Amino acid sequence: MMAEELIPQQVFILLVIIISAIAIMIVVGHWKNVRKSSNAIELIEKEIELKKINMVEKDIETKRLMENRLSLPKEQEGKLLNIRNSTTDILGDVGYLHNEVNERLARLEAQAEQKKLEKILKDIERKEKELLKHKI
Repeated sequence: MMAEELIPQQVFILLVIIISAIAIMIVVGHWKNVRKSSNAIELIEKEIELKKINMVEKDIETKRLMENRLSLPKEQEGKLLNIRNSTTDILGDVGYLHNEVNERLARLEAQAEQKKLEKILKDIERKEKELLKHKI
């Protein structure tokens, strides 16, 4: 009689252990995916910051080069004036491109922040549901 009662209990315990192991594996798998995603977002944010710093450095260098002017003969001054005019046109194009890049980077940052906030909101909603289940 005792042996017959132990077998269903042992099977039940074995099933609980197997289900628990599967649940733990699923949770760990999801946790790894979330961690990879957050690492990828952090990496993108760092890259964006580095690109911004690089752009600022280039702007400063360009301004420094434009401010260093020497007094030269009229012939050389004329050549420099032509170069400066074409440089001004190019810098206008560069300024536009910098603005476009900055706007796109701002959009990427906003999207990354939105993803973070959506994840946090989902976690909060999940935890609220768990709390409500336990209260009922």
